[in-house]
Amino acid sequence: MSPFNPEKLFVAYTAGVTPTEPVIPRRYTLTHSDSTGDLFLTIGTHYAWEKINPMRDEVLGEWKQDGRSLYYSIYLYIDQGEYNVTAAAKRYEIFRRELPLALTAIRYGDRVLFDTYPALNQAFIIIHFRSSYPQFAKQENGGTFQHYIYRT
Repeated sequence: MSPFNPEKLFVAYTAGVTPTEPVIPRRYTLTHSDSTGDLFLTIGTHYAWEKINPMRDEVLGEWKQDGRSLYYSIYLYIDQGEYNVTAAAKRYEIFRRELPLALTAIRYGDRVLFDTYPALNQAFIIIHFRSSYPQFAKQENGGTFQHYIYRT
């Protein structure tokens, strides 16, 4: 996993979203540049579909509510439009390896929200691996954002 570098993270808020409001709906689209290593986090009420490239290596996430509790759902699309189990296996491993970096970038990029609502640090993260191959189509517990706080 690459170490998180806050200087490589670029954050944009779309219309209707501020650093502190709303919590729901609040959706995150994290993309990156393979050539520069830059991370691009778009925070809005909808996903930034226009930022997604054909490689489909984005990380999508959103806050959800279950009764009175908030939790964070993250979606990773393993299949890349081609149905090849070898390629899917490789993408699955890359997503698993880079997921801590992605969660740290999301937590850091929206740190004002977490500072405003500290209870969000304790919200459960549910990871959804989406794939047409059963061995990669999983749902897992990702811990809490408390584990992904960037410390210098």
